[in-house]
Amino acid sequence: MSERAAPFHCPYCGDEDLRPNEAGHGAWECASCNRAFQLRFLGLLARGVRRAAGDRDGDRGDGI
Repeated sequence: MSERAAPFHCPYCGDEDLRPNEAGHGAWECASCNRAFQLRFLGLLARGVRRAAGDRDGDRGDGI
């Protein structure tokens, strides 16, 4: 089993100086702005992917 992915940037200040927080799994702290945050997967959306009206496979909408 692979290791979980780590965040690359702080969601508050954008800095890259992140370290795991002792609060538990998915908890990180930013040394730059002195904030702690937790990442958590909520689940998959039941509605799936919705396309815009008139959108077709292969149509990028740029007329090319």
